[in-house]
Amino acid sequence: MKTIKDVDISGKRVFIRVDFNVPLDIHQNIVDDSRIRAVLRTLEYALDHNAKLIIASHIGRPNGKIVPEMSLSLVAKRLGRLLGKDIVMANDCIGSDVKTLIDRMKPADIVLLENLRYHSEEQKNEDTFAKELAELCDVYINDAFAVSHRINASVVAITKFAPVSAAGFLLQKELFYFKNALADPKRPLVAILGGSKVSSKIDALENMLHHVNKFIIGGAMANTFLKSAGYDMGKSKVEMNLIGVATSVMKKAAERGIKFYLPVDAVVASDFDAGAEIKIVPIQEIPESWIALDIGPATSLLYSQALYDAKTIIWNGPMGVFEMEAFSRGTFAMAHSVANSYALSIVGGGDTDVAIHQSGETDRITYISTGGGAFLALMEGKTLPAVAALDNT
Repeated sequence: MKTIKDVDISGKRVFIRVDFNVPLDIHQNIVDDSRIRAVLRTLEYALDHNAKLIIASHIGRPNGKIVPEMSLSLVAKRLGRLLGKDIVMANDCIGSDVKTLIDRMKPADIVLLENLRYHSEEQKNEDTFAKELAELCDVYINDAFAVSHRINASVVAITKFAPVSAAGFLLQKELFYFKNALADPKRPLVAILGGSKVSSKIDALENMLHHVNKFIIGGAMANTFLKSAGYDMGKSKVEMNLIGVATSVMKKAAERGIKFYLPVDAVVASDFDAGAEIKIVPIQEIPESWIALDIGPATSLLYSQALYDAKTIIWNGPMGVFEMEAFSRGTFAMAHSVANSYALSIVGGGDTDVAIHQSGETDRITYISTGGGAFLALMEGKTLPAVAALDNT
């Protein structure tokens, strides 16, 4: 797979697909610009080589319709401030007006195209749409790791029509860290999996069984494992149809000598509500009508001890409903434990990156991935469609 350094971009029209799908508050202000900052190195490299920089992304889920609240103009101002450059905002991502705008570009000019997902053809991976995008450039660069698990026109089909296709620095870095963590990791290798569903992590669990030395399980998905081990989980969320799968995963882990850690206590609530009555109980004593919403302090201590000798850590998914303050301590305790370890730590997906930022431990994590679904796809051992498309070119 070529990278941006392997191709001649000097003075050329360079189309860079990024992921500017940043979180916004109710006033349409950017809450976290990490995804913008993550691609600055690639953008600055192109500008340093006097490329005519065409930037494309999506934001939100407009589902093929023009939704003003999902315009990338919301991002243009922040991007311009970070780059110290004027950003020209296009009124679309294809069409005669866009072509005219790009024809007028001078070296080191920047045009930000409008939301790709205003066109339904983007998510349908349609060749006609991809060809129109490709006609805007001399060089295509994919630096959108977070959507590289999607079969979308701007990351897959476009590579069939662009004169030259290559990866940006962010995509290269994401793949490098994860590949090294699994191909030849320093051991013990510990996988931390949290979040709400076992169903969304089955493939990751099965694949990671071939790589890890320890599993640490948290979040609502732990309930299904605990239920399969014979514990009464009250009214906690349990995927009853996956009890057998949970049992099978734990059996395989035991057969392979993999340590499998489950919560020993929990923060439980009388209702799924921030104002509900809460208490901390051992797993064996969850009240019949209560809900487990976070790991307890004894579990946090146990997990911290399990990470003490870790040399490589991969973490996907929070330990509880950390969006509610009363149930955030388990996730933040895990963030501190990972940060305090001496391991190479890679974190991503399932809002884990958000939790890391909120915990104040960003600078002490080796690498925080920009991808959720893409990160999980790598954990599942899958090849990302967008990466395969670049490889094929």
